Amino acid sequence: MHWQTTRFRIDLSRPRVMGIVNVTPDSFSEGGRHADTAAALAHAERLVAEGADILDVGGESTRPGSVGPGTQEELARVWPVLRGALDMGVPVSVDTSDPVVMREALALGADIINDVRALTRPGALDAVAAHGRAGICLMHIRGEPADMAQHARYGCVVTEVGAELALRLAAARAAGIADDRIVLDPGYGFAKTAEQNLQLLSRQAELQMLGRPLLVGWSRKGTLGQITGRPVGERLAASVAAALAAVARGARIVRVHDVAATVDALNVWRAAEAGCLDRG
Repeated sequence: MHWQTTRFRIDLSRPRVMGIVNVTPDSFSEGGRHADTAAALAHAERLVAEGADILDVGGESTRPGSVGPGTQEELARVWPVLRGALDMGVPVSVDTSDPVVMREALALGADIINDVRALTRPGALDAVAAHGRAGICLMHIRGEPADMAQHARYGCVVTEVGAELALRLAAARAAGIADDRIVLDPGYGFAKTAEQNLQLLSRQAELQMLGRPLLVGWSRKGTLGQITGRPVGERLAASVAAALAAVARGARIVRVHDVAATVDALNVWRAAEAGCLDRG
């Protein structure tokens, strides 16, 4: 299985690591440490050196309760970082739901649009479909980050998340987006309680019936804090454990802050699965 993007055809026969480059002043885990262009690009270079297969540049905080920036502010945050990241030799994703930002990012050469709202904003589906080649990640959410906690009501979280992702997948297909451009994200931490996140993880393999690769993000999330009792800055071990649990249940891409530790853990996991060293 592979993921077709603007410049790269990403081989998903082994799990891939997407490194997070937040260029927001209010990131839940980094507190704006990479909000200026120079710091963000230095961070991106470090993630690539640590083994990131993909970079994910985002100019909107989607932490619980957050309110997004305007289009021009988001563009001002993302544009200079994206321009520099495109020269780093790996696929570059832009984490956005704004169709104007999507079009500008794709015009500059972005490889992937990673949309937490799964192309539901007016014009977003058309912006990606018109490109003809860029990859897309469709994530599950209910409501908006500002109010999503109010929407965490499910009869069966696994069944309902799967059904709602299937609807967005069908919409993308109807717009002419080829299957090999699409991956799906169950949206851990978005409109889901800790208990629901864990129920979803335990049965995540069932989402493979949708027929597209899964991208997941567990890194430093609140559920891990509830399990371990540790603050956001002390969730490295928990984040790596969650990434491995997700990969063991079928995830092909893990979106993480701590690239080096995740890459090492996945290399050990792959070697254990294969029963031999694999340096590929």
